[in-house]
Amino acid sequence: MRRSPWESWLARYPALFALIFLVVALIVNLILQPNLFEGGTLNSNMRVFLPMIILAVGQAIVILSGGIDISVGGIVSIVNAILATQVGLQGTPEKMWQFVFLSLMVGLGAGALNGFFISVLRLQPIITTYASGFLFAGIALFILPQPGGGIPADISALYRTTRPLGLPLAFYVIGILLLAWLYLRSTRYGGFIYAVGGKADAAYETAVPVIRVQFSTYVISGLMSALSGIALTMLVGSGNAEIGSQMTLNSITAVVIGGNVMSGGIGGVVGPIIGAITLGLIQNIISFANIDTWWTTFVNASIIVAALAAPGMVNLFSRRRS
Repeated sequence: MRRSPWESWLARYPALFALIFLVVALIVNLILQPNLFEGGTLNSNMRVFLPMIILAVGQAIVILSGGIDISVGGIVSIVNAILATQVGLQGTPEKMWQFVFLSLMVGLGAGALNGFFISVLRLQPIITTYASGFLFAGIALFILPQPGGGIPADISALYRTTRPLGLPLAFYVIGILLLAWLYLRSTRYGGFIYAVGGKADAAYETAVPVIRVQFSTYVISGLMSALSGIALTMLVGSGNAEIGSQMTLNSITAVVIGGNVMSGGIGGVVGPIIGAITLGLIQNIISFANIDTWWTTFVNASIIVAALAAPGMVNLFSRRRS
């Protein structure tokens, strides 16, 4: 199937729009927050952005394969509830690491559950993960009915204050994510993700293991959701079973800003990482400008609608001009 000029442009420069959006957001932030690039401020912002950056990477890989994961916020909430209730404010570092490992296993299990229903039973991704998202949110509420609990203050402070070589810890995590993606992209598996996202039926006919690829992308998303939940818990230091409820829409918005096409097969993770940072900067703008916080949801939803409508509008104008 021949790509439209719009799709060809996005395939060639998927992160360009995200980069432009980031520069604009940085300029506005710099006006409102002149000390934006000072060490302490930069570290403060990046530690807040990091959970969404990690979540957006997992969401991007699922969307690249032609799926979507609406359960990521529920997985984040489960991880937060587990750490807040099982580690506790008086917990030891050893206990923290035990339940960090358990949280990662929970994320993998949740992703595998989604992957099984979608890749093996062939259920619709949006419906399946919407339902499992409610299931995960309910489990989080069962574990932690009321906000409370937490993790030791010294462990939380470690996440907030660590700056190897004077740079925010988030920069190193982003670097690891990018290196992992570059390696993955260079492998046959990376090519399979794009093939399945581009057209699953055609990929199947060329001996691409479609079921295994689809299944694995949801497992990756579950793992990244768990990592995001761990980072978020270390950031806030406390538990709230509804902490991930707003993160699903934000993760999808970050991926869309990053230039990934919702139908799959076009994009990467560089753009979504930039998109997640941009979303954080937008939140800063709303906060510093004393704008009502409901604008955050409005902006995120508008970005998704615009991204979904843009290819059709561009193609429509192109046909009228030709």
